[in-house]
This record gives sequence, structure tokens and C-alpha cells, in this order.
Amino acid sequence: MAKFFRAAVLGPPGSGKGTICKRIAESFGLQYLSSGHFLREGIAANTEAGVLAKTYIERGMLVPDQVMTRLMLPKLEQLKNHSWLLDGFPRTLAQAQALNNLYQMDLVISLNIPYETLRERLSDRWIHPASGRVYNMGFNPPRVQVLGHLKFQKQSISSGLLLSDLRSQGILHSFSGTETDKIWPYINTLLSTKILPLSRCSMTSL
Repeated sequence: MAKFFRAAVLGPPGSGKGTICKRIAESFGLQYLSSGHFLREGIAANTEAGVLAKTYIERGMLVPDQVMTRLMLPKLEQLKNHSWLLDGFPRTLAQAQALNNLYQMDLVISLNIPYETLRERLSDRWIHPASGRVYNMGFNPPRVQVLGHLKFQKQSISSGLLLSDLRSQGILHSFSGTETDKIWPYINTLLSTKILPLSRCSMTSL
């Protein structure tokens, strides 16, 4: 039976998780699973978990563990025969423990970005509570009519307990820096020791 590869990228808002995840997915053929996408999908579909999540987002609060796991785990159960990459989940030790009941993670990447860099990146980031959509006023602004319904997205810090637990399992790898393009080569090298890149897969199939 084929061994499926399961990984996650963690880091505070503005750390470049989405960019790194997309590069990993494209380079190594992993299915990219964004917790933010599943949140927006649940809210738009008015699922029970989506409705609950919306009440917290509208108040500018983090979505509680039990709501996030109710939202994410059914999706992940459907992907038991796939290799995938999680963006922004698990965020806490409780979420990680719930996930571990389904799957054994192979690799977790933690992005450590200086506070000043995060503050600069987040100064233009806003979230629309009703939909959960995230905007950047510099390169991805919302339409004018929804401006009055936006709230500044607060920074959240990855749980120290979560990182300690992942480190004890030997699956946590941390990367520090201020520019995604400079961090990426090191992440790419690490992943190449764990899973075959698509470019090499193409070569071996010739």
C-alpha cells in the first residue's frame, strides 16, 4: 500500500503560510488544504460549524478548538487516500490531538517571522466578518461597498504547547526570516529529503 504524506505549515497571520503552502503543493504534488478556505466554505454553506464559526469571527475572536475540529476533521476523513498539506491547522495542542486521532503527521513546518515584519504586513490586512474573506488593502482590496463591514485582523501566536509537542515527536522544523523567497530554498531542500519533487517524478517515469 502506498504511503501517503501528511504535512502542515504553521505560523501567525502575515507569516507567508499561504505562499509557502502553494509552492510546496505545486513542487511536490500535495493537495493544499487551507483552514481559511474551509471556514469560508462552511460560512457560505451555513453549515452548523460554519454558523458557529461566523459568530466568533464577527466578534473578532479566534474560532474555538471544538468548532475548528468539527469543521476540519470531516473534510480530512474524506482524504484518507491522499497526500495533503494543511495551512493554518492545527493551531493549538487540542486541535493537534484531535487530528492525531485520525492521522499521524509526517512533517510540520513552523514559520518564525520577526514581530516588526508581521506588523508591517498586517497593517494592510482586513477581514470581512460576514464571509471570513481576508483582504489586503495594498494588492487585494475589497469592493468599496463592504468597507464599512471590515475589521482589522488581529495577530495570533502559535501555541507554545503545540510546538513543544510537535518537537517532542521529531516532526517539527522551524524556519526564520523576513522574506519568503529566502526561506523557501531551505524548505524545498528539507522536503526533497522526505518526498520526491514532481520534477524528479517526471524524470524517473521517462
